[in-house]
This record gives sequence, structure tokens and C-alpha cells, in this order.
Amino acid sequence: MDSHQKEQIVQSVPQKGFFGQPKGLFTLFFTEFWERFSYYGMRAILLYYMYYEVTKGGLGLDKETAASIMAIYGSLVYMSGIIGGWLADRLLGTSRTVFYGGVLIMIGHIVLAFPFGVSALFVSMGLIVIGTGLLKPNVSSIVGDLYADEDPRRDSGFSIFYMGINAGALIAPLIVGTVGQQYNFHLGFSLAAFGMLLGLIVFVITKKKNLGLAGTYVPNPLTGDEKKKVFIRLGGSALLIAVLGVIGIQTGLLTIKRFILMVSILGIVIPAVYFFVMYRSPKTSAVERSRLLAYIPLFIAAMMFWAIQEQGSIILARYADERTQLSFAGMELQSSWFQSLNPLFIVAFAPVFAWLWVKLGNRQPTTPRKFSFGLVFAGLSFIVMIIPAYVNGTESLVHPMWLVLSFFLVVIGELCLSPVGLSATTKLAPSAFTAQTMSLWFLTNASAQAINAQIVRFYHPDTEIIYFGVIGGISVLLGLILFLVSPKIHKMMKGVN
Repeated sequence: MDSHQKEQIVQSVPQKGFFGQPKGLFTLFFTEFWERFSYYGMRAILLYYMYYEVTKGGLGLDKETAASIMAIYGSLVYMSGIIGGWLADRLLGTSRTVFYGGVLIMIGHIVLAFPFGVSALFVSMGLIVIGTGLLKPNVSSIVGDLYADEDPRRDSGFSIFYMGINAGALIAPLIVGTVGQQYNFHLGFSLAAFGMLLGLIVFVITKKKNLGLAGTYVPNPLTGDEKKKVFIRLGGSALLIAVLGVIGIQTGLLTIKRFILMVSILGIVIPAVYFFVMYRSPKTSAVERSRLLAYIPLFIAAMMFWAIQEQGSIILARYADERTQLSFAGMELQSSWFQSLNPLFIVAFAPVFAWLWVKLGNRQPTTPRKFSFGLVFAGLSFIVMIIPAYVNGTESLVHPMWLVLSFFLVVIGELCLSPVGLSATTKLAPSAFTAQTMSLWFLTNASAQAINAQIVRFYHPDTEIIYFGVIGGISVLLGLILFLVSPKIHKMMKGVN
């Protein structure tokens, strides 16, 4: 997309109408609000659904396997963004891809709403994985289309959008978690399906008026001959994978543990291949290559951050269920409610950070230094969890405020890193790979959770101090290193701040 096309798209979008931001931000804010409600509502009870006994409405899986499945599920959700980015860049455009993704997500939650056991769980996961891969990177990419490249509102707009994401994630565990844990897991999953339906309704009704041309173009369209070849290859590959999967399951060669290991390996290999292909492409200019090289340490930093943040719904969810006092100020708590802490703090503090970046203007820290702050705070969020185990041991229940403090610290790090990373990705992306580079950003989360799938198995109350200390310490150390090398990275970004 050249500068003239970009200007046409920006001019087609009403530029005032939503907190001083382009009007299209309203559409994308509430589409993502309801999509995140559905996803985080389901995720707030999914771990418990897997390892609770059958007599309690669960599937009765062992806790270590359930934790690894949660991590690998999260990895596949973000890994599938490659498919969504490619379809948007080469075939459908971002707007249509977002709609189809929402439909698949809704169907996936509907499947999980029925008590069909483990088979329904994996069918549902497959649908949600593909659907989220279509929707998640592309709705964020459309946000980037609303702004001119030098629009000072861009970072602030992404922070507001990020607040919408977390507003949906905030109320989801309180509603879906309460219904799922107190009444019935499947009823909770049905509420997640309804949330995605509301998101689709908002998107379809308001997109024509609010988004203009944003999301309607195909940046790097396939030719007629390319389409035929691609469809043949994709169809053949899908059939081959399905056949091999059936054979593997029937013969016992493809077990859950081997599948998890395979995805963990892919979580490292895929982004490496992605960087190589974009860097070597003749459609990538010399300036864009320099920016891609600068993006690599940011990618690694984001991986480390998400490896800690995403354990909030796995390890800290177990911690809330097994190691935390669930009676506070005369009120009985549900362990799933702690999943609302992360989005609660983001909703509270995202406007502060949005105001701060605008207030500082050219004096604000560079993107690499914001990333370094994010890593340090993420590491501290794990390090503080050592204290209750060190002081009182691992046999007694812990005051819930320790979890509150941990979630608070990681959120401060998240607000330094995540919305800034979204914005930087849209600015550092090679023009021929706009949506696919956004998919690469979401691969930071996929790679982190692919690694987590191997790590979370080592958590046990007896290993708490070592587990939290080692992971937290590594994050703080990487944050300090990134801070020191940030001037060189910023220089390689070629004018992008």
C-alpha cells in the first residue's frame, strides 16, 4: 500500500467522534470487547473444567496435563494468527477476515456449551483457535488503518483500544466464572458464545459508517494462477494432516504429550522462518530490513513478558484454587474471579498511560526502553510470590492480596509493553506484509505459551520459591540488558519512535 492509498483510507474514516479519536475506533473497541468477553470468560473456567472431577462437572484430567493443554491452547490461538494475517494480506482483506473469524469463535463456544466430554473440548478448541487467528491480528491491524503514519494520537488510540479489550476481559470471569463454578460449566460456556454473537452484531451494523475504506483493501493480492495453486496446496495439506492425525491417534503414536512437544517446537521455528522470509523478500526495502532486525530483540522481550503474564490463567489460577484463602472481608470468593484482576488494573491505568505518553510527547521513553520496563515489572510480579512461601511455608493458605499485588505489577509492565508493541508493529511492518507482521506480533504470545507448555509442568507448591524466583529473575535480567542496548535498537528503527 503506497502513501496515496493510505491517505485515501484515512480520509474515508470520520476522524472525530470517539474520545477525540477516529469514529471507527468505536466499532473496533466494542467488537474486540465482546470477543475478549467470550474468550476470557471461557478461559476463566477452562482449567478448572479440565481438572475438576467428573462428579463436580469436570473432565477429571490430571493437573499437570490440564496446565500444559491450557498453555498449548493459548499458543495455537495466537499461532493461528499467521493464517489470519496471510488471508487478509493476500485474499480477503482484514474486515472480511475479522467477520469470518468471529463466526468460527461463536460456533466453537456453542460446541463447548454441550456436555459431550473430551471430544467436544478438542473440537471447540480447534474452531476457536482458527477463529481467533482470523480475528485477533486483523482487528488490531484495522486500528492502525484509522491513523495517518505521523498522527500523534496513534499510541493513545491503541491504549484506548487496549482498554476495550480488557474491559471485556474484566467482566467475563465475574459473570462466566460465577455461573460456571457455582452452577454449571456448560452454561458458562454458552454465555461466552452469546458474547461473541454481540460482537459480530456490533461489527456488522457499524462498520460501513465508521470504518470507511479501512480493512477493505487487499495489500498483496493473489493472481488468478496463484489462487489455484494455493487452494490446491492448502486443500492437500489439510487432508494430509487430517489423515496423519487419525492414523497417529489410532496407532497411539500421537499422544497429548507428543502433540504438546510438537507445538512447542513449532512455537520457536515458525517465527524464525517468518523473520527470514520477510527479511529476504524482494518486496522488503533496505529501510524495512533494518526495522525488521530492530524488531527481533523486541520480539524476544515480548516473548519473555508473555511467558509470565499468560501464567496468570494457568499457574496463578491453580494458586488461587489451591493455595489462596477464598474468604475475604466476610465474602466468599470464586477462584475464577482472580482472572479479572489483570483487566481491572488495565482498565484503571490504561487511560493514565495514554495520557502520560501524550503529555511527554517527544520526551517519552523510546519503544525499546518501554519494553525493558515491561520486563522488569513482569519479573517482579513473580519474585513477590516467593515471599509468602518463604515466610509461612507452602502448607498454609495465602492471603489473597499477594495475588492482587502480583497481578498489579505485571499489569504495569503490560501497559509499558503491549499497547506500545501493537503500535510499533504497525509502524515497523514492511508494506507488503502489513497484516502478517501484526500476526508476527501475536506470535510473541504463541511462542511464550509454547515454551510455557513445557515449563508449567514443573510447578508444584513444594517448588514455588525456585519456580517463581528463577523465571522472575531471568525477566528482570533481560529487562536490564534491553535497557542498556536500547539506543542501538532505536537507531536501527530508522525514525520510528
